[in-house]
Amino acid sequence: MTAEPIRITAGANAHEHEPAAATCTCGHDGSESMVLDSRTIPHAIRHAAIFGALEAIQPGISLDLMASHDPLPLLAQLERNHPNTFSITYLESGPDVWTLHLTRIL
Repeated sequence: MTAEPIRITAGANAHEHEPAAATCTCGHDGSESMVLDSRTIPHAIRHAAIFGALEAIQPGISLDLMASHDPLPLLAQLERNHPNTFSITYLESGPDVWTLHLTRIL
């Protein structure tokens, strides 16, 4: 099995930042959405990678998560570990891809 690259892409309102900058100075409002396609992450580390991404975002920031199935076990784990921390909206519900919009509220 060969490893597929993990692709995290910025949403429509995103912009480029200097990679060496610790904080952004471009004046954006921080509300852009990122897209994480979990289908490219090896199954053995998929939940850990998703949780790492979710834990890294600040309140008010959103992440669109793409999955090959309805991620109900992941959502249950998220609620157990981080209750009432994310609002979740289904943008696409199969049959080939599920896309969820997760916004950190706390």
